[in-house]
Amino acid sequence: MPKRTRTGVLAALAVAGLAAGAALTAAPAGAATKTPAPKFLSASQLPPHPTSAWTADKVTDGVPEEMQGCLGEALLAYDSRYRTFRTDLETGAQQLNVVVGDNAKAKALADRLNKEIRRCVVRSDADPEIEAEYRSYGSLPVEEGARVHGVHTRASWGAMDIHLISVGRDGGTVTVVQWGQMGDFTDAPVKAFKKTTTTAVDKLY
Repeated sequence: MPKRTRTGVLAALAVAGLAAGAALTAAPAGAATKTPAPKFLSASQLPPHPTSAWTADKVTDGVPEEMQGCLGEALLAYDSRYRTFRTDLETGAQQLNVVVGDNAKAKALADRLNKEIRRCVVRSDADPEIEAEYRSYGSLPVEEGARVHGVHTRASWGAMDIHLISVGRDGGTVTVVQWGQMGDFTDAPVKAFKKTTTTAVDKLY
């Protein structure tokens, strides 16, 4: 399947998140404090691919195109950074980090992103060109918590994709991790993706 076809489905269905760094470091009196930048996953921390190794792009400012369709509006008020991961085949992933700074606002943002993922599936399924199905894979007890979602889409032109998306929070920082490839729910590495999500949230700081 041409990559431009899959990118179109991802752009219509992708989800993004936030996370970037909060906790202030201690500094001498009168000195300016610094906010540490949250860390990103490395390629080796993605769900193992059976035939191809993951590679990681450089960290980039903004929101990846694949995530803008569903979550872009929720992220307009924030500066964010992301990293894209890829294999030699058509399996890809993104991690988006946004530092909100305020715990209450970060919680509200994470809650909104979790809701927007489900709303996006409903909107996509209403499109006569796309069938979309949602599954919840529950929450994870890491830092302030994370939630894992599954989305399967089938397009009228033949594209069939499976995505796993998680939203996690550590204090005032939110991170969103997305994994996707051709296939359906039977192709989703849910257990490995939950491990990746836990690592992503733990690794922020």
